[in-house]
Amino acid sequence: MNKLYIGNVSAEASEEDFETIFEQWKIPHSGPFLVKTGYAFVDCPDEKAAMKAIDVLSGKVELHGKVLEVEHSVPKRQRSCKLQIRNIPPHMQWEVLDSMLAQYGAVESCEQVNTDTETAVVNVRYAAKDQARLAMEKLNGSMMENYALKVSYIPDETAAPEGPSAGGRRGFNARGPPRSGSPGLGARPKVQSDIPLRVLVPTQFVGAIIGKEGATIRNITKQTHSKIDIHRKENAGAAEKPITIHSTPEGCSNACRTIMEIMQKEALDTKFTEEIPLKILAHNNFVGRLIGKEGRNLKKIEQDTGTKITISPLQDLTLYNPERTITVKGAIEACARAEEEVMKKIRESYESDMAAMNLQSNLIPGLNLNALGLFPSGTPGMGPSMSSVPPPGAHAGCSSFGCSPYGGEGPFWASVLSASSQPLAQGHPESETVHLFIPALAVGAIIGKQGQHIKQLSHFAGASIKIAPAEGMDAKQRMVIIVGPPEAQFKAQCRIFGKLKEENFFGPKEEVKLEAHIKVPSFAAGRVIGKGGKTVNELQNLTCAEVVVPRDQTPDENDQVIVKISGHFFACQLAQRKIQEILAQVRRQQQPKPTSGAQPPLPRRK
Repeated sequence: MNKLYIGNVSAEASEEDFETIFEQWKIPHSGPFLVKTGYAFVDCPDEKAAMKAIDVLSGKVELHGKVLEVEHSVPKRQRSCKLQIRNIPPHMQWEVLDSMLAQYGAVESCEQVNTDTETAVVNVRYAAKDQARLAMEKLNGSMMENYALKVSYIPDETAAPEGPSAGGRRGFNARGPPRSGSPGLGARPKVQSDIPLRVLVPTQFVGAIIGKEGATIRNITKQTHSKIDIHRKENAGAAEKPITIHSTPEGCSNACRTIMEIMQKEALDTKFTEEIPLKILAHNNFVGRLIGKEGRNLKKIEQDTGTKITISPLQDLTLYNPERTITVKGAIEACARAEEEVMKKIRESYESDMAAMNLQSNLIPGLNLNALGLFPSGTPGMGPSMSSVPPPGAHAGCSSFGCSPYGGEGPFWASVLSASSQPLAQGHPESETVHLFIPALAVGAIIGKQGQHIKQLSHFAGASIKIAPAEGMDAKQRMVIIVGPPEAQFKAQCRIFGKLKEENFFGPKEEVKLEAHIKVPSFAAGRVIGKGGKTVNELQNLTCAEVVVPRDQTPDENDQVIVKISGHFFACQLAQRKIQEILAQVRRQQQPKPTSGAQPPLPRRK
């Protein structure tokens, strides 16, 4: 992406003119200028130089009475689904950008590009060419908070050639595989680090952190090469507001230290006498590993940094708040060192979960975690998407299906996977049947007009979804029968929980809690209960779900009994997976074992 197209070039322009301009603005180039009538081309040594040329020259520098337009040079065959959007307002919230891009189609990825400019730059990939073309037409030149957006194609190395020849036009060879050193590392909202740093700050200090007309936060962003979102509108009236910092680990830590210094200065200026601890938000799935066995990891961080660290209780978790608050008390430098150590552990946990995901890819074949929106985004409050099925890599993902406004549950799902049922010999996971009970009044919402919603849901999840007949005229609940492998169960149940919340069958501050029934072989029921109820009690403590195996059940015609699971979505999912793990262990133990001392038969010699 280092070749530039220079447009709106005067007929009087020469190669020497361009040499002078690039030298004046200290922009390196690695080859001669190819000047044509009305336009020109030039190669830059790297992407940084190309981006500088675009940022400094395009729409700003005049040559022989014409203002130059500079953008990436993209062969027609590579003008596919990838766009670069420049001149984005520096404090534009990610959710606003997401909703704007989603108007024109399914966004598969959106990566921020590090530049030296005050405004932001992102590379966007749409799912289809026509969507990218529409976004280009509508967004290029459009005004956003007094900034005129600039949109151009960037090379899509994965684009299939349009003609029969794989090599494209003669003389225009493909540029090779995409480079790994691009500025935006991975799908947005992550910028360089997959895990953003999220902190809570007292509301009264938010103004000081932002500064007059945004000057302070703009300065922090520039100095630390970070993208900082201050979620001011969340939890109106709350004493604390979350801040999300996207950058490298070092950039996150530098931004965090600066924010703490600003709060300390503001406290002195306003004679605020209370201690201002550092409060880090972290997904619950990471916290156990942060604490370590018998609290060893946490104690070591405290000892090494001279801080006091406490963590909010499990009871504070809800379906819509999977984060726990890590409170660090001490001097600013000590808290900054503790933040580095805490986030190092959290990032290690995330990477471990990702590795586990990759190792278990055969457990749930074809699982597209981005399509589920299961990885941390650090951008809460995402509204429901208008799309019925989230596109692969879409940021909203599961959020658009109402599962979690946090927008990311990768590590949770990784833990679910590790507890999932074992695959069959052919490598495919076993199909499971779950009976989920919903309010009778919600049946219409789940079915949708002319059955459209339940059909879309079934297609999206890859599961059979049916609603059983009512058991009586006054029945307050209806049973939804879901049949499919673990991935399908997760997606289908996720959507049903979310739909009930969206349609206001539960209050705005009320958790969606449902009851699910799964059937287990009668001989395995004792294993689920455990000696003296030990296993079922551990299940309940681990998952926060209520798990009940009713006594005195009469096994059905398949010699199966019911296990009842009640709780919010994540609790139900984890409980289901743990129970399936127990059943898998029972099945393995029942498999015939070879007779002791018996030797496997030798292959017959031909």
